[in-house]
Amino acid sequence: MREYLFMALISAAVTYLLVPLVRRFAIRIGAMPEIRDRDVHTTPTPRLGGLAMYGGLVAGLVLAGQLTHSGSALTGNTDAQPVLALIVAGGLITLTGFLDDWWGMDPFIKLAGQVAAAGVLVFFGMRLTSLPLPEAWGGPTSLDYTLSTVITILVVVVTINAVNFVDGLDGLAAGIVCIAGLATWAYSIIISQDINGSNITATAAIAAVLIGTCLGFLPHNFHPAKIFMGDTGAMLIGLVLASSIITVTPVDTWAIVEMNKFPVVLPLLIPAAVLVLPLIDLITAVVRRTSYGLSPFSPDRGHLHHRLMDIGHSHRRSVLIMYAWTFLFSFGIVGMSTVGVPVLLFPVVIVLAVAVLVLMALPRWRSKGGAHSAPRGKGDDDGPPTGPMPPILPDTEVRRQEPPADGPSAERASAEGKPVIPAFPSRS
Repeated sequence: MREYLFMALISAAVTYLLVPLVRRFAIRIGAMPEIRDRDVHTTPTPRLGGLAMYGGLVAGLVLAGQLTHSGSALTGNTDAQPVLALIVAGGLITLTGFLDDWWGMDPFIKLAGQVAAAGVLVFFGMRLTSLPLPEAWGGPTSLDYTLSTVITILVVVVTINAVNFVDGLDGLAAGIVCIAGLATWAYSIIISQDINGSNITATAAIAAVLIGTCLGFLPHNFHPAKIFMGDTGAMLIGLVLASSIITVTPVDTWAIVEMNKFPVVLPLLIPAAVLVLPLIDLITAVVRRTSYGLSPFSPDRGHLHHRLMDIGHSHRRSVLIMYAWTFLFSFGIVGMSTVGVPVLLFPVVIVLAVAVLVLMALPRWRSKGGAHSAPRGKGDDDGPPTGPMPPILPDTEVRRQEPPADGPSAERASAEGKPVIPAFPSRS
């Protein structure tokens, strides 16, 4: 337990200390894109925060490889090399995101970079070797190398894009992935009590490093954000989250049969639970865009976080609501894995969870005297205002609204012997 805490603290510290340096670098090279219609921030903010996150990730992984307990699982496994795989694949996806944040990149070229990073994981042995299916579907099924490669790449690419799609508010992606990492780590610790395997230890170590990386970045990224992670960071933490899911899924379901009443489907439910919110956002975005004849990668303002703000929630409150959604789903499944519950209870819990989430997302009534009924600015710590920028008037319109240079105010000021400071300086 102390090893996991230590590697998380190192990852958090390195990430936190690197962010100011990366921020200066982003400003110097001009990685501060103009405000877009779908953005909720009103001032240009530097991106490339993912560079600092990659530094924290590498530091945590290198340290984890040197520790007694986790080191043997991360570096002593002859079939897989998680440390080297994540450093190389993470470097490739970070470079792809960096070029996209700085210069812009065609979506299909970016997709090719994601597939290449997933291929690196497969090359170093990090792939799904089996699927824990129910007996009615054929039971646990081993995958041949080709099918294993295809499914692994698909899982990684979908996870990367799910995290990237949900990255739309300050601190949202980092917080959601941190909660998902906590749930994955907790599940791996629980099943490690009954299973001794290098993949379980590797999962816990990867999740701990991911948690630390996100926690180190959040103080700089929570609203009002000083820096954004950009695609550089969103795709990176999506890749790492996917790798933890890949290592924890091929679990011998018979070994955890005493844990609960649905051990066969549990290894499949955990990844689905920790990714439920990003996946919902991804699926709805693809359906929405394709229904209008647009590309699935076309940006818009229809994400879940946009809708929360449109119905009246503030920036921070929208983020906290989505945190609560992720926590409820992910830790709900992990909690049920520790006690014996019937399978029929699972859909009941899901229905109740959805009902709670819907109630949380509803705008509050002004007549109830909530925060929305109070005047804006009194007791509101939500940071700078968000929303569309005020219109920029044409130069001729601005000149038309300027006061005359020699009006009564100018004569009165001159008579008093005081200099006249024009409210609208002349343009050279």
